[in-house]
Amino acid sequence: MSALPSVRGFLIVTAVVVSVGAAGAFALVLNEEKTSASASASASASASAPTVELKDETPRLETIEPVRRFGQGGPGVTVTPPRLLAIAPATVPKKTRYALSRLKHVQKVIVVDAGSVKVAGTAVNLLAVEPAEYRSWTPQAVADQPEVWSALARGELVADTTAVRRFGMVLGASYQVDGGPRLRVAASATLGLPGVDGIVSAEIGRSLGLMQGVAVLLHGKEGKIREAAVRKLLGKQVQVLPVGAGAVAPQPVAGQQQAGNQQAGSPQADKQVVRQGSYLDLYKAAATRCPGLSWTVLAAIGQVESSHGRNNGPSSAGALGPMQFMPATWKAYGVDGDGDGIKDIWSPYDAVPGAANYLCANGAGQGGQKLRKAVWFYNHSWAYVNKVLGLSEAYARTYA
Repeated sequence: MSALPSVRGFLIVTAVVVSVGAAGAFALVLNEEKTSASASASASASASAPTVELKDETPRLETIEPVRRFGQGGPGVTVTPPRLLAIAPATVPKKTRYALSRLKHVQKVIVVDAGSVKVAGTAVNLLAVEPAEYRSWTPQAVADQPEVWSALARGELVADTTAVRRFGMVLGASYQVDGGPRLRVAASATLGLPGVDGIVSAEIGRSLGLMQGVAVLLHGKEGKIREAAVRKLLGKQVQVLPVGAGAVAPQPVAGQQQAGNQQAGSPQADKQVVRQGSYLDLYKAAATRCPGLSWTVLAAIGQVESSHGRNNGPSSAGALGPMQFMPATWKAYGVDGDGDGIKDIWSPYDAVPGAANYLCANGAGQGGQKLRKAVWFYNHSWAYVNKVLGLSEAYARTYA
């Protein structure tokens, strides 16, 4: 997917972005609802779901949360935009950092942690930074936005705006990093770094297992810093990428696969990938696969099963992904919902339409008792059926 070293599994999913001038963009934080996911939901799971207050499980996804102010930028922040981004295969020693700073036309150097993690099986490339030190390395429009730096100070993720659109991230949602902690996507901004999908604080980066001191940013006169000189100091395996007008997406390092296992020139790479910008849009689009099925039923199942992708399992019963399918059921009913050539149980773009496909095969589009029975097939519990359909009605009222 990118040039960053693959360390562990990593994350990602979409939002509405507010433009801030030509140099950057910024999106406000959305509210994270504290709801719990079903521990065992799947087509063949049988555990009963506890009853809950419907008002606690049917929030409007568009609600905006005020943020704690990190401090305004403006004249106090003089940006020094990076001209080159170098990704080394191992920690860059101090003596090498000093040597980089002495190169001709190099005026400033910073070394930060970096790596790739996965969320629901999707790889995402991150930088881990000290917010106060890194602020001047961002575009002026981003440096001037206190919400971005407040989010980092709180231990949350700031996603690049292109990554938000590409992965369908929902601002304000928390996602379970595969094999790691939960991480909240608090804001988005135009970071301007090729192959970088987001930034977190250095502390969070350590908890994610990112590689320490492998990403080097160099500032100086645009077009003047010699890439060959940087490569000579950092070694043959380093990737050196121009930042700004000449930026290009980095190539995968040896042994690293592109996102979705799509290799250049493969049949999958030629497919048109269509991904909705939010879970709300995704539920609505997926429901069209089953005439007569309301999107609110899918939304209710998504809430009960994973709190809309916030807790993707595996469950104690072995169910996986945002719609908590058992692997055997997924094999029979899973779909390639986004057209990337892969039926991915962990991807919401496949799992939600897969749930619509499974429900439809069991008669959900006919409504009434057929719908109730179809939901029962999803999880063999009438308490579960009542909970899902109650939530579906609440969603229908909320979004009427």
